[in-house]
Amino acid sequence: MERLKLLLRSNARPDKLMEPKAFFDVMVSLDGFAVPEGMDMEHVGDPEYKQWMKKWTELTKWVFQTHFFRKNLKLGEGGESGEDNRLVERTFRRTGASIMGKRMFDLGERMWPEEAPFHTPVFVLTHQVRKPWERPGGTTFYFVNEGIENALSQAKRAAGGKDVRISGGPQVIQQYLNAGLVDEFTVHYSPVFFGAGASLFSGIDGKTDVRIGESIASKEVTHVTFIVHR
Repeated sequence: MERLKLLLRSNARPDKLMEPKAFFDVMVSLDGFAVPEGMDMEHVGDPEYKQWMKKWTELTKWVFQTHFFRKNLKLGEGGESGEDNRLVERTFRRTGASIMGKRMFDLGERMWPEEAPFHTPVFVLTHQVRKPWERPGGTTFYFVNEGIENALSQAKRAAGGKDVRISGGPQVIQQYLNAGLVDEFTVHYSPVFFGAGASLFSGIDGKTDVRIGESIASKEVTHVTFIVHR
């Protein structure tokens, strides 16, 4: 915790002109699911269950084909260097801190490589009291017990003037949207149907007013950025 206090103080920029934005950037099936049915802690060791691994691979294959993503995860040389790659790199570069829910963290803890792919402070929403967990490559997970606004406040202070990414899962994203704490978001629509799973927007209260900021299509995926209008 002392490390976090030093991080917050060192990254504080009282002279910055703009408040960091809170955003999310997620991949979604055409029928609106961000996570396929069966992709959970109970079945993480059984990729054949509900064919969750096949569906997840189809949803995410475009990002694994980009040069920046392959380089960031140390998957080898090569990869697509066009518009999809530019958007992936832009998202990574703008992110100074991330927020996620405990379910996403628990699943990621099982599946991420030793060098977790964030390379920033990550604030985990949980009721569990746990000391910070530092990983190689600059990722440290901090466990927040005081709710979504407290986590966002800590993340903005730790972001060093960059933006804060609400990484997920869907329920956490819905909480932040319904609380009016999201400034913009990008949805990457892949040409795949899940049929069931965790819906990205099923819990939205309908009060959020959004406008399309940008729409870009490639052969593999369509990227749509929405600006929250206040």
